[in-house]
Amino acid sequence: MSKPVINLDALKLSPIAVPGAAPERYVGSSIAPISFHLGAQKLGYNLTEVPPGKAAFPMHNHFANEEMFFILSGQGELRVGPDRFPLRAHDVIACPPGGTETAHQIVNTSETEPLRYLAVSTAITPELVQYPESGKTGASFFTGRDENGRPKGIRMINREGNNLDYWEGE
Repeated sequence: MSKPVINLDALKLSPIAVPGAAPERYVGSSIAPISFHLGAQKLGYNLTEVPPGKAAFPMHNHFANEEMFFILSGQGELRVGPDRFPLRAHDVIACPPGGTETAHQIVNTSETEPLRYLAVSTAITPELVQYPESGKTGASFFTGRDENGRPKGIRMINREGNNLDYWEGE
């Protein structure tokens, strides 16, 4: 078993590695996997740092996984559907699974300071995620983690209008 304790100071932040070129509003965010180092099996945790004026991820909702965020430092805004909630150090955020009414995004609203938060989620796979602002849907099945603790597996993202007919090619 891995040592079940790690201090956040021992983590190494790395740029968020998602295939493709991210739009400028997401560039510069970093993440440090935690659960991998502790041997966690049913929960995923990471430390996320977002530069001033940016967001780490697009607005999205999960159909399987629930997320919780704990703001460590900085200030920001939580977007949930059309609602906005100010964020500051020591705020705790719940993002339950559900449809687009649960779509959420954390944005750093500071002009000078990074926003740091601890993210915790269930690790249910397969998962289906919607991105309501861009009209995308993503399906994923994670098979494990690479040597750096990053998830590996199968990910497909499309728009509903781009789906193939069920009988296509049969």
